Amino acid sequence: MTARFVALGDSFTEGVGDDDPSRPNGVRGWADRVAEELAAGESEFRYANLAIRGRLLDRVLAEQLEPALSLEPDLVSLYAGGNDLLRPRVDIDALAHRYDEAVARLAGCGATVVLFTGVDGVDDPVFRRLRGRTAIYNEHVRVIAARHGAIVVDMWAMRQLRDRRMWSPDRLHLNSLGHTEVAIAVLDALGVAHGLVPAALGPQPVVHPRLRRAEDLRWGREHVLPWIKRRLRGESSGDALEAKRPGLAPV
Repeated sequence: MTARFVALGDSFTEGVGDDDPSRPNGVRGWADRVAEELAAGESEFRYANLAIRGRLLDRVLAEQLEPALSLEPDLVSLYAGGNDLLRPRVDIDALAHRYDEAVARLAGCGATVVLFTGVDGVDDPVFRRLRGRTAIYNEHVRVIAARHGAIVVDMWAMRQLRDRRMWSPDRLHLNSLGHTEVAIAVLDALGVAHGLVPAALGPQPVVHPRLRRAEDLRWGREHVLPWIKRRLRGESSGDALEAKRPGLAPV
């Protein structure tokens, strides 16, 4: 029985893209969904979510690792490094070394550790360029998981996440449909029965190339340019935010 679930990471784990004004930081996300399913019928279950959007791997580990260990979790999830892969330069091998050290500490406390591979962006003309970086990162994650007995949720293999209908307008964050798919994958990997149902979207609609180009231009103007401006100013989308669930609490 899982009694204490602690989630670490960046916007993916915080739940960005899955808007819910009634929740802390205004988002829900896959981790909240997993916690809700784990809490069903378990009065002692507690959940903390330390993830904050925009965090690079080193900042995730510096800010969240020690607090997570202090909570003595029996289940912990960690996804970090995706924002690093978006930077012009990244040493993936060095990043993986620091990731490995963190996973070793989490596994060493006796918790079940859940890790994630990155999504395959093959169907997107922009994110397709990051496939090489993501594939190298994913191989490191698999090796780290094998070394420390962690569970891997293989989002690279989740072909449904290639469907743009699973993503928010910024194309960087999953929407409620996508977060539900990840929650299902996590619960299935843990061997936990649940009531979540995958989306039945049917075939992807065919979009005329002219309309696709117009959508791409609008996306660049509304989402890419503001992101670039924040990078140039040294700002992050999570600078003014705190963890939405900093301590273990009932769901």
